[in-house]
Formats: sequence, structure tokens, C-alpha cells
Amino acid sequence: MNTRPQIEHDEDVLLLEEEVELRNLVVYNDDVNTFDHVIKTLMDVCGHQPEQAEQCTLLIHYKGQCTVKVGTYEELEPQCTAIHDRGISADVV
Repeated sequence: MNTRPQIEHDEDVLLLEEEVELRNLVVYNDDVNTFDHVIKTLMDVCGHQPEQAEQCTLLIHYKGQCTVKVGTYEELEPQCTAIHDRGISADVV
């Protein structure tokens, strides 16, 4: 038998949540790049599946722009640069 008194400890645990501002990687339409080039770029740079890349490319063509990825600025900035390097207009907004 344990004769020592039981001491209960209530600890307040404070969860710190970092607020992360999500941004959009937007690709814009132009009259220079082919559908195939844009589709391949979205697959290579953003990791899109072929169907997703094709759908985004159609939206870019018909709507003038499309958000192709959502994330933090730090995640999207290198992808935006890679899209620019392939001659396609894009912004992180």
C-alpha cells in the first residue's frame, strides 16, 4: 500500500498556433505558349496530374488566368520562378 499522498497536477497547456497566410499561384493567359507547353509545365513544376493540368490550362485560356496552387509565399515563390523560366506569366498573390 502506498502511504505517500497523491498530488494531482493540473497543467495548463497553451497551444501556440502560427498564423500562416496562404497565397495563390496564378498563371496568366498569353498568345505565345502552346497548350502542351503549359500542361507540361504545370505537371513538372506544380506536380499536377495530366487531367488537372489540362483543366487549369483550359481555364487559363478561356478565363485569362487560373490559380494553379495554394500555399505559403515561401512554397510558391520557387514554383513561380520555375514557371517564369519556361516563359509563362505567373504571380504569387
